[in-house]
Amino acid sequence: MSAGTDLKEFLSSRRARITPEQAGLPVYGAHRRVTGLRREEAALLAGISVEYYTRLERGSAGGVSDTVLDGLVHALGLDEAERDHLFRLARHAGGGGRRTTRTPARQRVRPTVQRILDTMPTPAYLRNGRFDVLAANDLGRALYAPLYDQPDRGEHPNSARYVFLDPSAPDFFVDFERVRDDCVAFLRAEAGRDPYDKALSELVGELSTRSEDFRVRWAAHDVKYHRTGRKRLHHPLVGDLELDFEAFELAGDPGQRINVYTAEPDSPAAGALALLAGWTAPHRPAVHGEPGA
Repeated sequence: MSAGTDLKEFLSSRRARITPEQAGLPVYGAHRRVTGLRREEAALLAGISVEYYTRLERGSAGGVSDTVLDGLVHALGLDEAERDHLFRLARHAGGGGRRTTRTPARQRVRPTVQRILDTMPTPAYLRNGRFDVLAANDLGRALYAPLYDQPDRGEHPNSARYVFLDPSAPDFFVDFERVRDDCVAFLRAEAGRDPYDKALSELVGELSTRSEDFRVRWAAHDVKYHRTGRKRLHHPLVGDLELDFEAFELAGDPGQRINVYTAEPDSPAAGALALLAGWTAPHRPAVHGEPGA
């Protein structure tokens, strides 16, 4: 992954998706060779020269200011995730990025974090930016049982590999295509955050080689934050589940996050989770004097 190439392709892809009409620009002539904005139109909206914009779109971002980047955000209609991605790519392409990797820290699971997971009454798991599931509580493992059943999951199951390479994934994820879109968009954002992560580069290379669906999505350069939302699953034991999720970033372990799933009270999903919890709860031996002892 090259920051300069990624900057070039990201700007080009964002420019191609906006029409002059959407940008509030007049259209002259019946025939345009591009469906989106021309470079000179993007430069006009950003308040910079065509030459400067062209240099940026060729991946050369040395010395670019925040003001110029904010102008591009406005011109190309970028959302929060896209804005952050643009700034990161520009900093790395301009030589201002930090050539380090945080891979060892991202694999480490602190005992405190595992205790937090184990005390949660709802499904929860810990993952890093490459979608390696580093730890989970019992209910989290039960909820994502198909992920843990992968035959070649290695030390840690990886949900990106599961989504794109495991034939059972379309049956487990009800909104399968959206899950795939979100997965790739999150990995794109992670690549912009840490382009020197060797393990991430290897994962992207593997998925690009083995999955055409991944390769097509990766080439779209879409980015997205995946912090909260609703997920619909078809669990092999308890059937359909519609769950809300929240992601909590760990300040002490950059790149790690805890995903927590909950169901609305008295909903079918809540009943299904209770059933799943009953099946997965550890059974302790009865103590003398307790009922059933």
